[in-house]
Amino acid sequence: MDTRGKKIILASNSPRRKELLASLDIDFTVDTGTSFVEEYAYDTPHEEVPELMSLGKSLGFHRDLEPDEILITSDTMVLCGKEILGKPVDKDDARRMLRLLSGREHQVITAVTIRDAHREKTFSVTSNVFFKELSDNEIDYYIETYKPFDKAGAYGIQEWIGYIGITGIEGSFYNVMGFPTQRFYDEFQDFLLP
Repeated sequence: MDTRGKKIILASNSPRRKELLASLDIDFTVDTGTSFVEEYAYDTPHEEVPELMSLGKSLGFHRDLEPDEILITSDTMVLCGKEILGKPVDKDDARRMLRLLSGREHQVITAVTIRDAHREKTFSVTSNVFFKELSDNEIDYYIETYKPFDKAGAYGIQEWIGYIGITGIEGSFYNVMGFPTQRFYDEFQDFLLP
C-alpha cells in the first residue's frame, strides 16, 4: 500500500495487531516506548475507555515524531454487562472471565489512534460477540493449552475457543481479534490526504 513516503510506526507488541496491519500491505516498524500509564477515572463511561487508552499511548510515545512519521496505537476492551474484562492475571482469573462470558453476549471495543507531528485521529469500533454455554472442561482445556493471559477477556477469537464456542458476531471479526482492519484502512487513507 502506498503510504505517500511516510514511515509507519506501530506502538504495540500484540502479535495479532502486527499480523493484521501487515495483512493490509503496509510496511511498518514496531516501537513500543511510552511513558503512558494505563489508568482512568473511576466514573469514565466504559465505552470511552479504549479511546482514552489508545490516545494516551500515542501521546505518551517516548519521543517526538519526525515530519515523515505516522504513529499507530490501539487498545482493545472486552465489556460483559457492566464489567470491563482486561487481561487475566492468572488461571483463576481467566477461568472467572470465561465463565462470565459463557452463554452470553458481550462487546469488544477496539480504539485506534493515528498521529503524525501535527494532527491526530482517534476512532473506535464495537463488535457484539455471542458465546455458547461453555463447560468447565472446555474452559480448563483452553486455558491449559492456549494460555490466553495476553488477551483481553481471556480468549482469542482466532483460537480453539473461538472455533468451538462463538455462535455469532455482529460487526467486524478482525476488530474482535484486536484491530478493525476495514475501518482502519478507510481512516488511514483519509489521514494520508494532504
